[in-house]
Amino acid sequence: MTADIANPPLQATMSARNWARLLFLGAIWGGSFFFARIAVAEIPPLTLVLFRVTIAALALHLYLGFRGPSFRLALPYAASFFVLALLNNIIPFSLIFAGQTELGAGLASVLNATTPFWTVLLANMVTSDEKLSWNKVAGILLGIAGTAVMIGPGLLAGIGGPVWAKFALVGASLSYAFAVIFAKRFRALPPTVIATGQLTASTVMMTPVVLAMSGGANLFAASPHVWLAVFSLALLSTAFAYILFFNIVASAGATNASLVTLVVPVSAILLGAVFLGERLELFEVGGMVLIGLGLVTIDGRLLKRR
Repeated sequence: MTADIANPPLQATMSARNWARLLFLGAIWGGSFFFARIAVAEIPPLTLVLFRVTIAALALHLYLGFRGPSFRLALPYAASFFVLALLNNIIPFSLIFAGQTELGAGLASVLNATTPFWTVLLANMVTSDEKLSWNKVAGILLGIAGTAVMIGPGLLAGIGGPVWAKFALVGASLSYAFAVIFAKRFRALPPTVIATGQLTASTVMMTPVVLAMSGGANLFAASPHVWLAVFSLALLSTAFAYILFFNIVASAGATNASLVTLVVPVSAILLGAVFLGERLELFEVGGMVLIGLGLVTIDGRLLKRR
């Protein structure tokens, strides 16, 4: 991060356009739970991760081949892309899968929502344009509290699980925090190239792992509707989503981009209510209100007017 400190950019801010991007990204990643829920019924988790990053990487390479810019722009950053892939894909995915074998989904969601908290602390230490402020800390704590309230009774599922599993989920959040800050060094590259580089590196590293574990047997044995979910997960919730994500990192900074982890559970619950007929509980609405207050507090502009 020395380059950022030596040549600091303008103070990272959240414009109305970036807030719209963040909410849209949260909706997309919230929807990924639907696709994943269908896919894991027939495809093992690590194999699903491989399909997800591989299909997304191929799609982005095709896009760059037809529309540009050239992927050659990424070559000088090759080693850095493998670090980004480890921090943003492989390490957190592995820790989340391991932790969720012992913990309930509610507690896992709350621990994942701590990502902005770790990001703001790390950004304060290693960047020059994202320093701690009272509204950031207060807003993030409101968001984490809102996530806990929104999960409600589901938070109790697995809350007494082993300590190592809880540390695994916290470790995943820390890995995401390091990843979003590390991604700032790619500021000179177009977001499409950054997303393609990260997903290509993830594919290169995941392929031998999955082949060693499965031996390649029945790797493609899945139903048509499952493959539809896999392609939706790869193209919409991965390829397109990461382009959007790196756009936010470049224009609004690491801390602001990490706020998407507060939006994702909200969108997942709302999508379940709209498309699956799931009942929207009062405590879920209360949690969403707290998350909304947290985001308003982080933004700060309404409070300044008051």
